[in-house]
Amino acid sequence: MPKVMLAFPKGRHKVLTMSYDDGKEADKRLVNIFNQFGIKGTFHLNSGLLGIDDRIREDEIKEIYKGHEIATHTKTHPTIARSPKEQLIEEIMDDRKKFESIVEYTVRGHSYPNGSYNKLVKDILPFLGIEYGRTVHSTGQFSIPNDFYEWNPTCHHKRNLLELAETFINLYKKQYLYMMYVWGHSYEFDLDENWGLIEEFCHLVGGRDDIWYATNIEIVDYMKAFQSLRFSANSHFVFNPSAISIWLNVDEKLIEVKGGTRTDLVV
Repeated sequence: MPKVMLAFPKGRHKVLTMSYDDGKEADKRLVNIFNQFGIKGTFHLNSGLLGIDDRIREDEIKEIYKGHEIATHTKTHPTIARSPKEQLIEEIMDDRKKFESIVEYTVRGHSYPNGSYNKLVKDILPFLGIEYGRTVHSTGQFSIPNDFYEWNPTCHHKRNLLELAETFINLYKKQYLYMMYVWGHSYEFDLDENWGLIEEFCHLVGGRDDIWYATNIEIVDYMKAFQSLRFSANSHFVFNPSAISIWLNVDEKLIEVKGGTRTDLVV
């Protein structure tokens, strides 16, 4: 039986994803920096607060965040673990409906406002069409989550960002998959007067051949697509029922399993 291991697209073994909340005006500058270095971000917005207190206006969203992911952060940013489930449902579904009407794709992600969540919140999210929930609990690690509804980031950008980036880019053992996940609020760079920090970070980690630059939902989709692969009992071939390609390392040989195809793994 061949030895089969998942790889990220094009055979990469590392992925970088960024996650920023609240949709303030500073997102414009942050997105420009990401675009300059080929880095992708997920931006969690509040549909009931658009245009208020230095927040991005509705008519700007589609163009500003083009090429990145828009995700929910609730309509009005309540502490949802303290809210009745009826309010939780309305807050998230109203957020989804508003942003889907703007960006014209299905909005499927979430970050917990005020870092607030519990088991009930996690259990409800799949029924609201949400496929992941990001917490504010930094781990300092580079692992793929076991539970995407309790997706703990590597770090807030204030926490050892450059040191962690150096560690990340020097990870070389390809028998593992590594993920660096950075979160924060773009307006913090204004408050702390340290835009140079994120610029230096992006210069350090951007444009590298061994890193996959992905939004949050692209990572979720890729991992789910891998889990849906239908391998033969002896792993000599596999069928991919999803629409996206999955990359496999088969006995040290890289094989692309295209969406909707049966692929031989042993010739």
